[in-house]
Formats: sequence, C-alpha cells, structure tokens
Amino acid sequence: MTDLQSIKTRFGIIGNYPALNRALEKAIQVAPTDISVLVMGESGVGKEFIPKIIHSESRRKHQPYIVVNCGAIPEGTIDSELFGHEKGAFTGANSQRQGRFEQANGGTLFLDEIGELGLDEQAMLLKALEDQSFFPVGADQEIQVNFQLIAGTNKDLRIEVQAGRFREDLWARLNTWTFFLPSLKERREDIAPNIEFELQRFANVHQRQLRFHSDALEKYLQFAQSHEATWQGNFRDLTASVTRMATLANGERI
Repeated sequence: MTDLQSIKTRFGIIGNYPALNRALEKAIQVAPTDISVLVMGESGVGKEFIPKIIHSESRRKHQPYIVVNCGAIPEGTIDSELFGHEKGAFTGANSQRQGRFEQANGGTLFLDEIGELGLDEQAMLLKALEDQSFFPVGADQEIQVNFQLIAGTNKDLRIEVQAGRFREDLWARLNTWTFFLPSLKERREDIAPNIEFELQRFANVHQRQLRFHSDALEKYLQFAQSHEATWQGNFRDLTASVTRMATLANGERI
C-alpha cells in the first residue's frame, strides 16, 4: 500500500493537520474497493484530491477518470451530458454524442457539486446508478456501465435531505463512505507551509528568486486570524493573495 508521504508528494498536498492525514489515509484504504464515496467540504478545500488519489491507487487507474461539474451543466441538459444522445434526438443534435457515464465505463466517475442538482435530475441520476445502465437520449438500446462513483459537494447533504432539497435515497446511495475535508482556516499550522509552497511555485513559473521575510509571513498569519469572519480560508484565497504579493515584490524578499 502506498504510504501517506508519497501521496502528499505526488499530489502536492502540504500539511500535517490530523483530520487531513486521516482523510488521505482513508482514501488509500478505500481505493482497492469499488464502494461509492462522498466527499464533503467547503469550496476551495481541495476535495478534488480525494477522487484523484482513489483512482490512482485503484485497479481502475489505467482506465478513464471522468469529472463532471454538476453545477455547471445547463438546466435541462443533464440527461444529454451524462447519458449522451443520438443524432437528431432533439433540435441541435447534429451528431451522436457519448455521455459521461459511457466515457467513464471501466474507470472512475467524479460527480462534483452534486448538491446543485434539482430533484428531478437527482431522480434520473439515481435510477441510472442503481441500474448501472441507461438509454442515451433518442436511443432504443440500453447501455451497461461499470465504474466507481465518487461525488463531491460543498453542501451538508444531511441538512439538504432534511430540508427536502436532496433525495434521501440518492444520499444513501452515495454515502457508503463519506470524507469531510477541513478548510485551511481550521488547519492553522498548515497555512505557513502552504504559503511557502505557493510562493515557490510562483517563483519557479516566473523564474524569480523569492522568499518571505519572517515578519511578513507572521503579518499574513495574524491577518488570517484577525479577519476570520471575512477570510474564506481556502486555497483559492491563499493562492490569489500570494500571487498579488509576489507580483508586487521589489527584489527577492517580500
């Protein structure tokens, strides 16, 4: 079994927060199985690493890895996006199109932001997942598929189920194993090494020599703590702020 540090190195994951380490260790353990996985956490916490790790350590690692951002699918087109369509199935269907389910056959399918789907779309998805088969739009022949399903969401689906916004049966289908990823705001001891990592990455791309003065780094950490209500505490915020500071730096030291 692959060890934790090699996984961190391979995927550029920085930090040793206990909850993060547990999540990565469980991803390695889950990888040899075909169970459905649900990854929950705030936007920008790095949920996409879990399905990538699971796929890379699974028996399906040489098969397709397909990502679908459910929140980006235009309303009314999820059946075509997931299941594909035949030529002439509807206005604008000028050619046959293979859906994401079929593309993922034999591999791994990551349905990101699944909490954004409406109830009708959830019902359609549930039936296809339970049957492991579907009809492309306009087709009369069913297609069988086999893939490992991983879903991600920045919503707490337990609350969404209680509020009637998410189907309980679909949640149960997805919830064989659930990962809760902590935000960077919670992982305070991991903020400084991630800042250093992002700065080095910027420096390498732009072929510059850059480093933080210890006082500047301490100021950033103080800012994150004192502005906890407004600092989102995710990697997008951190990357953007480091990029701004590095761009405006005079000389090699910030």
